[in-house]
Amino acid sequence: MASNCCLQWLLLAQALLVVAASSDSCHFPAIFNFGDCNSDTGGLSAAFGATPPPHGESFLVSRLAGTVMVASLSISSPRSPVPQCLSQLYWHQLLSWCEFRYGRVDDQAALCHTNRVRLQPHLHGRLFKDQLPKEEYFSQALYTIDIGQNDLTEGYFRNWTTDEVKSAIPDILDKFVLAIQSIYWEGGRYFWIHNTGPFGCLPYVLDRLTLKAPEVDRFGCGTPFNHVAQLFNRKLNQTLSQLRKDLPLGVFTYVDIYSVKRELLSHAHQHGFELPLVACCGQGGKYNYNINIGCGSTVTKNGKEVMVGKACQNPSKRIIWDGVHYTDAANKWIFQQIMDGKFSDPPVPLRLACKAKA
Repeated sequence: MASNCCLQWLLLAQALLVVAASSDSCHFPAIFNFGDCNSDTGGLSAAFGATPPPHGESFLVSRLAGTVMVASLSISSPRSPVPQCLSQLYWHQLLSWCEFRYGRVDDQAALCHTNRVRLQPHLHGRLFKDQLPKEEYFSQALYTIDIGQNDLTEGYFRNWTTDEVKSAIPDILDKFVLAIQSIYWEGGRYFWIHNTGPFGCLPYVLDRLTLKAPEVDRFGCGTPFNHVAQLFNRKLNQTLSQLRKDLPLGVFTYVDIYSVKRELLSHAHQHGFELPLVACCGQGGKYNYNINIGCGSTVTKNGKEVMVGKACQNPSKRIIWDGVHYTDAANKWIFQQIMDGKFSDPPVPLRLACKAKA
C-alpha cells in the first residue's frame, strides 16, 4: 500500500496543479475541501483525538493524518505526510485545504455565518499566520464538496421511515445552497461537487438497519437506501442547474461518484478487489463490523491491552476499510475514474474544471 501513496499524490498533482505542457489547463493555487469524512482532512482527530492504529499503517512515516482511512482519500488529506517522491514539488506551495464539515450539513448555514468569528482568536494570535493561503487564492481556488451520506443515514439511524428521509432532502439541499452562496459571495468561483455514494452497500448501514429479503439486491446491497441516494443525487443535480443560473460567474462541475462506487462494489473481482461488502478493519459478524467494537478497538486481557479491531492482511484488495469509509486502494481507483470527466456534468476533466460550462 505504501507505493499507492506516492502514486496517488502524483495523480493528484498531475490532475489539479499547473500542467506546464498544456496552456489550456487550469491553475488552481489552492484546493478547499468542504466535505464529510469521505473526504476527511483531519476532522476526526480535531474533534475526537488522534485515531489509533491500524489507521495510517500504510504510510512510510509515523505521523498520522487524523483521517479515518488506511492511507488516503479520493481527495487526499492535507495533513497526510508528504511522500519523498513529491518533496521536490514544494508541497506547501501547491495545496491549501479547509475542512468544512466532518459530519452532517444540518447546521451548515450557521457554520458559514460564524466561521469568521471562530477564526479570529487564531488570526489575532498569529498561531496559523504562516499557514494561511494568500488572499488572492480564494477566488482562484478549486472548491471540492462531498456531502449527503451522513445526512441521509442519520435519518435512518433515528428510526425515520424512508419517506421521512426523503422529505428531508429539500432542507438539506437548501442549506447546501446557502453554503455555496456564501463561498461565491466571498469570491469563490470553481466548484467540483460530488454526489453521494451507494450507502446501501456499506457495512455500517447493512449491519444496523433491518431489511426484508426483497429489499436486498443481487449484490447484497440495500435497495431502499440506494434509491434514496439516487433521489438525493437527482435533486442535487437539479440544484446545481439552478445555481448556474443564479450565480453566473461560478463554474459548477457535478461528479457522479455514485455510479463509480456502485460499479466498483458490484463488480469488485473484475477490478482486482475482493469481499466488497466486508470491512477490512473491524471485528465480527457478517460484514466484519460492530458499532461497539470499531477499527483499532482494544480490550484488556490479563492486564494487557489487546487489539480486537484488527485490519485485514491485504487492504489493497479490499474496498471498505472500517465499515463506513473506503480504503486507500479503492479511493485511488475511484479517483482514476473521475479525473478525466467521464462521470462529470459537464463532461470535462478535472484539470479543466475552471472552464466547465453546462
